[in-house]
Amino acid sequence: MKKHTIIIAEAGVNHNGDLEMAREMVRVARQAGADYVKFQTAVPELVISTFAPKAEYQKAITDEAESQLEMCKAIHLPLSDYAGLKSLCEEVGIGFMSTPFDLVSIDLLAGLGQDYFKVPSGEITNLPYLRKIAAAGCPVILSTGMSTLDEIEDAILILTGSHPKYPSESTLTRDDITVLHCNTQYPTPYGDVNLLAMQEIRERLGVRTGYSDHTQGIEVSLAAAALGAEVVEKHFTLSRTLPGPDHKASIEPHELRLLVDCIRHIDASLGEPHKVVSDSERPNMTVARKSIVARRAIKKGETLTEDNITIKRPGNGISPMRWDEVIGTAASRDYAPDELI
Repeated sequence: MKKHTIIIAEAGVNHNGDLEMAREMVRVARQAGADYVKFQTAVPELVISTFAPKAEYQKAITDEAESQLEMCKAIHLPLSDYAGLKSLCEEVGIGFMSTPFDLVSIDLLAGLGQDYFKVPSGEITNLPYLRKIAAAGCPVILSTGMSTLDEIEDAILILTGSHPKYPSESTLTRDDITVLHCNTQYPTPYGDVNLLAMQEIRERLGVRTGYSDHTQGIEVSLAAAALGAEVVEKHFTLSRTLPGPDHKASIEPHELRLLVDCIRHIDASLGEPHKVVSDSERPNMTVARKSIVARRAIKKGETLTEDNITIKRPGNGISPMRWDEVIGTAASRDYAPDELI
């Protein structure tokens, strides 16, 4: 079966709390060919205490005097905007997703309907949150930044209602869960990506895997697709010059289009784990391979030796693999130089 990597264009909060900018990001993601555009839904006061500090990367690119709560209140959309964004996605023909960061937002998004619930890395140790996601019964994409393998397994067991210590109500199975390898530093240093961890997650935990990319550029996302990621998520922005915490680690519209095109080429090129001669290259066998030919003029009955035969293109005569069979036999007729034996 031909591979189709699900590409999530992560708008996140790069709309800076501006609904019209969010709507434009939907259109840009659709034009780029992404499968989904994804936002982040939250009631900031339910997510962040007044004492919560900003991450260091946030301090470096935003007003340091502003608290994390103040920053998030300024860049989040009100809950009432998401129904309209979902309708716009349906209108232009792209999948809608949004990551909930609190229980109220889970209820809102469950009511709107999504193909997947996206669980962010920061909620992987949030038991009440995971229980509510599990009860929603919708397939889950789980990001795993800052997580150990044991923490990921705990979250999967909770999401599937099978944790021996933390019971939950769920109809989900491991087949309903895709785990994204992730590093939550913005931007992620290339030396910290550890992309091969995707393989360990797949093999040890028995789930589909993908990659949520916070590096600069698109190379690591392409490598993830080539390594078998079933989902690739990448932050994008209308412009990296915009103010806000995530813009500088995001790609711009032309880069998003390139990312989608390149991943589609990778999907098409991976094929199956079997070495075969493709239909497109088969005609080249005659052109590129060689045959046994006369090195010089040969008379009928003359013994064929290394002195009077050689190997040259084209490849529509006797294969050079039969060289030992031909040497020492008699010429069946006269041959001109270069003529196929």
